[in-house]
Amino acid sequence: MAQEAFETSRLLRENIERVVLGKPDVVQLLVISLLAGEHVLLEDVPGVGKTLAAKALAQSIEGSFARLQFTPDLLPSDITGSAIYRSDTREFEFSAGPIFNNVVLADEINRAPPRTQSALLEAMSESKVSVDGVTHSLPEPFIVVATQNPFEFEGTYSLPESQLDRFLLRTSIGYPDRAIEQEVLLTHRAGEPVDDLKPVVSVEAIRNAQKIVREVRFEETLVTYLLDIVASTRQHEGFQVGVSTRGALSFYRGCQARAITDGRDFVTPDDVKNLAVACLAHRVLPEGIFQGASREAVEQQLADLVDQITVPV
Repeated sequence: MAQEAFETSRLLRENIERVVLGKPDVVQLLVISLLAGEHVLLEDVPGVGKTLAAKALAQSIEGSFARLQFTPDLLPSDITGSAIYRSDTREFEFSAGPIFNNVVLADEINRAPPRTQSALLEAMSESKVSVDGVTHSLPEPFIVVATQNPFEFEGTYSLPESQLDRFLLRTSIGYPDRAIEQEVLLTHRAGEPVDDLKPVVSVEAIRNAQKIVREVRFEETLVTYLLDIVASTRQHEGFQVGVSTRGALSFYRGCQARAITDGRDFVTPDDVKNLAVACLAHRVLPEGIFQGASREAVEQQLADLVDQITVPV
């Protein structure tokens, strides 16, 4: 069964890497989030391929896709949908919003005000949306790939901690090296290659892979190791708020999904250690000399903290 899930992840990664060039680690994190049944936040400067990566993931699945361009005037109902009065039936009928898709790209999520950002909370945590007292289930699988520009850019609103905690991973794409950038120029001069991507896996295959991920073996010593890392974020003098229990559970599932992407049905210490920063850095709140520190500084502080914890043999 693990081999079946690995094959699904392999097909996804190879297809996405056809257009997201030179960034295999970022592609793996996207697939990990999908297989874990959770969401991913891409944070970087404009123009490095955040939207491209999200579209490539969506194009690789035989499912539905919607792109939400977050703007200051976007309303919560523009995301979730609303009840519309039908004059012919004299009744209100629910009109589903773009959130009712398998893959939702929330582009530049921090350009919308907090009230609109919060409309994603219930959908991301429970895969449900409540409108006018009626709860509507979202399709399975369901993943939000959100992009945002750094906070210091003009016209942006910082995501609250409760919103950040809904993302399994936060990562950046970064600038490509010279050779890759030259290849990008050559492959994009005739148009967007992502538009030519064909689906390589079905929705059913993704559902099956997600079930297999939950069955990946996680030895007790590694659970202890994971919890030691989580506990250290709560005790560290540089962090005002450490990782929550929900964050620990997401971290656990992410490690299971990473094992599958490497073709294993068991978690290793490397799975835990290598995912720690991407899974946890956005869940801590710096204080003292680290308050107001850049994302990179917080990630480095967390990486140093993880290095100090004994790895089980």
